[in-house]
Amino acid sequence: MPPTSVKRHLVKSTLLATAAIVALAACGSGTGGGTHETHGTKAAAPAPVKPVRKPDHGLPGMPPLLDPRDVYAADRPGRLSPVVRDFPSRIYVPNTESDTVSVIDPRTYEVIDTIRVGRQPQHVVPSWDLKTLWVNNDRGNTLTPIDPRTGKAGKPVEVHDPYNLYFTPNGRYAVVMASLDRELVFRDPHTMERRKTVPVSCYGVNHADFSPDGRYFIVSCEFSGELLKVDTEKMKVIGQQKLPFHGAMPQDVKVSPDGKRFYIADMMADGMWVLDGDTFATPTLLPTGKGAHGLYVSRDSREMYVSNRGEGTVSVFDFTRNKLTRKWRLPDGGSPDMGGVSADGKVLWLSGRYNAEVYAIDTRTGTQLARVKVGSGPHGLAVYPQPGRYSLGHTGIFR
Repeated sequence: MPPTSVKRHLVKSTLLATAAIVALAACGSGTGGGTHETHGTKAAAPAPVKPVRKPDHGLPGMPPLLDPRDVYAADRPGRLSPVVRDFPSRIYVPNTESDTVSVIDPRTYEVIDTIRVGRQPQHVVPSWDLKTLWVNNDRGNTLTPIDPRTGKAGKPVEVHDPYNLYFTPNGRYAVVMASLDRELVFRDPHTMERRKTVPVSCYGVNHADFSPDGRYFIVSCEFSGELLKVDTEKMKVIGQQKLPFHGAMPQDVKVSPDGKRFYIADMMADGMWVLDGDTFATPTLLPTGKGAHGLYVSRDSREMYVSNRGEGTVSVFDFTRNKLTRKWRLPDGGSPDMGGVSADGKVLWLSGRYNAEVYAIDTRTGTQLARVKVGSGPHGLAVYPQPGRYSLGHTGIFR
């Protein structure tokens, strides 16, 4: 969508061409709903002029996309924000059963530090402003901040049931996926103070991704096999549906580069659901492999890597061709889970959930480059820094 200024210029040019002068009222933006818990004259014209459609500005305060045809245009190889340009390249691995974060140097494939954190760390999440990594200590009911410049952990912040963590595209709120509490909790993105709690009727709120305009986001509910559609500004659930597969267990969520579809990995349906987020109609299933779990977009926005945890493989999906093109199998098996792509786009890093290890995979050939032993139960690892202007959370969704 072109910026508002461009649209006004086009409208003005059209009116001049038809010798009509029309005074247009400035477009207003909607206001958020819900209560916080804490809380002209027309000149003569030879023919009528068609009314100009009010432009959709997207979520108020959200930085415009670099390319409206590609939500990942800011994620090109090496395009690091000035905020993170001097941060050392590291792989941060939360070990759910060891209550630690293993820190890997990607150049040497060696663990260079082990950080003690709270109970059952699930994901390492980059903050919206890129300055902090938040460790989600789910059973410890805390978030541990890590300074990615120094690699040092700060004082934990009390947050109940922080299974996963996201940020609204305008940076106004952090959104805690309180899985066991059955809540979406909107918080201050810096202090993590509670701003609004949204109870949900599904069970196991888990992963999410946002529409290109930031107006809504899709949430997976893994334990009840459901999907939610949430209005970002109103902080309100506006859609809910049960997936058409008995025992469905939806996991990671990613929007397509053109923003027309959402993909939801399902570890019991052994594939990913393809959903039209705007209509929120019943999605279709694309089989990928046993235990489909994580979804990661390539740096050129052409492909997406699907980790199949139950069979030790990674499927490669081509967005343009709308089909799976390759499947990479880890030698000696494994349990590829969550992770991310290196800043240069050449390496896919995935945790081995049940093998106490991390895999480095060449994104051009699918060759395993390394297996790195870490703590017990490695889960939502973060590759950091990565390209992008701001973070939407999880293990690294950047725009």
